[in-house]
Amino acid sequence: MRFSARGPAPADRNDIQTLKSLLPYVWQFKWRVLLAMGCLVAAKVASVTLPLYLKDLVDQLSVPQTLMVLPVAALLGYGFARLATSVFGELRDALFARVTQGSIRTIATRLYQHLFTLSMRFHLQRQTGGLSRDIERGTKGIGFLLNFTVFNILPTLLEIGMVAIILFWRYDFWFAVITLGTIAAYIIFTLVVTEKRMVYRRSMNDLDSKANSKAIDALINYETVKYFGNERYELNRYDSNLGKWVDSAVKNQVSLNFLNMGQGVIITVGITLLLWLSAKGVVAQTMTVGDVVLVSAYLTQLYAPLNFLGFVYREIKHALADMERMFGLMAKDREVADAPDAIPLNTRQAEIRFESVDFSYEPNRQILFGVSFTIPAGKTLAVVGASGAGKSTLSRLLFRFYDVTGGAIKVNGTDIRQLTQDSLRQHIGIVPQDTVLFNDSIGYNIAYGNPNATQEQIVQAAKAARIHDFVSRLPDGYDTQVGERGLKLSGGEKQRVAIARTLLKNPPILILDEATSALDTHTEKAIQDELREISRDRTTLIIAHRLSTVADADEILVMDHGQVIEQGTHRQLLAQNGRYAQMWALQQAESPG
Repeated sequence: MRFSARGPAPADRNDIQTLKSLLPYVWQFKWRVLLAMGCLVAAKVASVTLPLYLKDLVDQLSVPQTLMVLPVAALLGYGFARLATSVFGELRDALFARVTQGSIRTIATRLYQHLFTLSMRFHLQRQTGGLSRDIERGTKGIGFLLNFTVFNILPTLLEIGMVAIILFWRYDFWFAVITLGTIAAYIIFTLVVTEKRMVYRRSMNDLDSKANSKAIDALINYETVKYFGNERYELNRYDSNLGKWVDSAVKNQVSLNFLNMGQGVIITVGITLLLWLSAKGVVAQTMTVGDVVLVSAYLTQLYAPLNFLGFVYREIKHALADMERMFGLMAKDREVADAPDAIPLNTRQAEIRFESVDFSYEPNRQILFGVSFTIPAGKTLAVVGASGAGKSTLSRLLFRFYDVTGGAIKVNGTDIRQLTQDSLRQHIGIVPQDTVLFNDSIGYNIAYGNPNATQEQIVQAAKAARIHDFVSRLPDGYDTQVGERGLKLSGGEKQRVAIARTLLKNPPILILDEATSALDTHTEKAIQDELREISRDRTTLIIAHRLSTVADADEILVMDHGQVIEQGTHRQLLAQNGRYAQMWALQQAESPG
């Protein structure tokens, strides 16, 4: 067995499109954004004036002692400028905090909502571990991008512009030329090298998601791994992918070291040239000691953000790469969507009609061929047949997890494609073969059929499903935790929770999809009685393998390779002496006598 990786991450990315996707979420807080920008400008103006006051202080304190007086104005100006820098900076941060966190919340909520609107096909193909990691990195990337763009890149660029203007205005032309030249060389070098480095980061993300997906998948299927003794295989597969990740991580680090060295060389050359010009001016008596202090202070102010700018730019590119997948998820089209003029379904008596329904999961693999049948309101229809006959596909189509590729499914004469999905699904309850419960309490799982139900209603549903006595005997009662996927409960107990959940939903349409096939004979007979009771007066579709469980259905369909080959009551089908009669005879012979 070989591990198959996705390969390197794609090199083509559209950062502008990613930023456009983010902008509407930020702009919903436009007044906060504008006020924060005002504070940003005020803080930077105050910051740039600090060296000017410092120069005045040094020059006034450098005069002969006989002429020296306390430079009160310069001292007060310096103190006010430093205070303003701090105050406006803190105000900016406080104003923008709501913008950042509010944007993340809105995006995360809409993404979560969008994932629920995507088709069953998407969710069957997705890998939960990789998906959760992509969302986690994407939301963190949003916070990083907003904070460092607003708090570092914009202030730094603004400060660079103001410092260049001051140097050009007060000093020799070359001061401004060297300053801008150093900055331009630094930015160009950083941009070029960082772009080349991004391929390693994207590859790291892909391999990280892949390793995480495989690890979580193996842990979820812990029992299967143990059954087949494949712990070593899973470990080797995980380690192999981590090895590929380490290779990309090392290349990423080496390229980072090269980038940092290059940036250091550029900054050092620029600082040395400016200090040389300053010292030359003092010797020529065209500049004072205060001017040297001024230039040095500006260099110090610019050096830190410029050095940090390289890190910020790299991290912003990383954040954009992390956000790319998340916004890609939001851009995925919904395969099944409400029609623009869709109407809500509202009925307690539902007639279901399949009219010449064709369906295929893949274009070259058709599942259903012209399936037609009617379930009158309040009646029960059972569908039987061999595995792969297309029985369970009927329930997925009725729920509209997929749209039919031919024909129509109608409820009370209306094509379900003309009904809103929410209202359609509110009218359908299902007791599946494999009941999957949330890792929460028994009470929570029963209440999932109607989250607004009272405790009394939950207990009534549990009593009707004959699970109340069992729950009452538990030390924690309805607060008993069921474990991941309900593993702490037996198959019969999980099925009774599923029945109680469906009763609490109280739908007019009921689907029983192989609801007892995984249970032992004694438990099956007990639950069959309960299912028969809850299906009374409901339009019921039973999908079954054991014919004894559907003998009293109002009508039975026999399916084979996606087609209805027989139809009638139990007695009629036995009298036909066809496929149903053969299946009945075979199952009767196999049952213990």
